[in-house]
Amino acid sequence: MRPRPLPAVTVGIELGADTLTLDTVDDRQKLRSAVAGLAHTSTRITGTGVDHIELRMPPFTAFTLLGGALSELNGNMVGLVDVWGPYATQLGEQLARRTSWSERFAVVETALAVRLESGAVPDPEIRGAWARILATGGSTRIDRLAVECGWSRKRLWTRFTAQIGVTPKRAAMLVRFDAAARRLQAGEDPAEVAVACGYADQAHLHRDVRDFARCTPRELAAEALRPAS
Repeated sequence: MRPRPLPAVTVGIELGADTLTLDTVDDRQKLRSAVAGLAHTSTRITGTGVDHIELRMPPFTAFTLLGGALSELNGNMVGLVDVWGPYATQLGEQLARRTSWSERFAVVETALAVRLESGAVPDPEIRGAWARILATGGSTRIDRLAVECGWSRKRLWTRFTAQIGVTPKRAAMLVRFDAAARRLQAGEDPAEVAVACGYADQAHLHRDVRDFARCTPRELAAEALRPAS
């Protein structure tokens, strides 16, 4: 499968000894558990007999859970152990000893609760800026966000990137792309999607889909019709 970038952080925790193979344009790696930040690079994921728990969360929640490491992902998909260190290994060992899904979920919920209580807290201004980007479908201007935060554009850019993992502009582009991708995969015409999602024209939509999904709008729409591999 080839997951498309989402305006969320995804954590996949493997429950057994199997691994996933991640193929990007420049690299191939095998991971048991992985973290995908916002706007991660186009990656093809394959695996056989893989049994895992997948968590998808807002970036400011991930900032707390992952120890403020979002900016270090730099658009990549990395091993959970690279972010959590020994804690990821300990969690995997605990899950391996559980045989029922209810026990596994309980282990994960407890682990997340501990980290949420003790982890770094994002700035309320950053949470507000992220909420504004979502509410406007990615169409808000960065200068306006800075004014609403009461910060300079430079301060917003720096703090947002550190806590969300991408720049405010990139985040807005991703949110708009996500809305467009959902419409395309629901069968809507690309020209109509471009208008509905606030793109300057269909060529603008095409460039964003190429940027985020490494395919054309029509190829992205067709992805929804293909059986999982």
